[in-house]
Amino acid sequence: MTPLRKVRDIAIAILLLALPFFVLNASLKNPESQNWLDRQLLAIFGVAQVWASWAAHVVSDALHDYVYLAEVKEENERLRARLARLETERKRLVEEGIQNRRLRALLQLRERLGGDIIAADVIAKDITSPHFRVARIAVDRGSRDRVRPGMPVISERGLVGMILRTSHRFADVQLIVDRRSAVDVIVQRTGARGMLRGTGENHRYMARIQYMSREDTIEIGDLVHTSGLGQRFPPSILVGQITKIVRADYGLYQEVEVTPSVDFSRLQTVLILAEGALGDVLVEQERKTP
Repeated sequence: MTPLRKVRDIAIAILLLALPFFVLNASLKNPESQNWLDRQLLAIFGVAQVWASWAAHVVSDALHDYVYLAEVKEENERLRARLARLETERKRLVEEGIQNRRLRALLQLRERLGGDIIAADVIAKDITSPHFRVARIAVDRGSRDRVRPGMPVISERGLVGMILRTSHRFADVQLIVDRRSAVDVIVQRTGARGMLRGTGENHRYMARIQYMSREDTIEIGDLVHTSGLGQRFPPSILVGQITKIVRADYGLYQEVEVTPSVDFSRLQTVLILAEGALGDVLVEQERKTP
């Protein structure tokens, strides 16, 4: 350090030490005995004190706001985490509720039908269109579980289709909207009968009733059930709802479109009706027929 800088530092230190003394001395004097220098020092330090107080207040408020915002941010993060956990739990409970209702409905249906019924889970869906339309499903039951082609397949919402082919552990199900599917059906309200065939469209699930007489009185909204004729499907299984009726000016039949009651894209669990179950249902139906 050069001598000049040393002298400067010493002078600054002496000034800083002496200045408060002069200010204190001036403030303790009687105002009448204060000289010009005392008054100037008090004025300067009065302004400095105001600015120092303002700066301290601003810094204090800033620190308080910072601490408050930091606490609020931490609390918000905790609340968001808790909300996410609660939302996950809510979704789980909703899904479990839906699953329980579906299984309860299947159990009630199984008890109503009686006989030999095989429960199966849907393990694959054949998506054959850009609209994610399911053309066929596969279930986790096969020939080892006594599942054979031709057995009816139902869900808690109604008729799904029938077993098309089987392997040792799996089976393919032909849906009622398949073009090759044919189900003898009856309109619940009026007793009108016809043959339900799938349209096989790529953008929607739809079937049509063929050979329904133009004289049969039906309306949009009527429910369609299986008739039980032919003993391929048990009677009184819901198939769908009539959504379109076209009566031409001539001809023997009317054109009827049916929207299936089952949402095939959301199928998870189905019931496969073995011959015993089908036979029991038919016997019960014949017993009730006068």
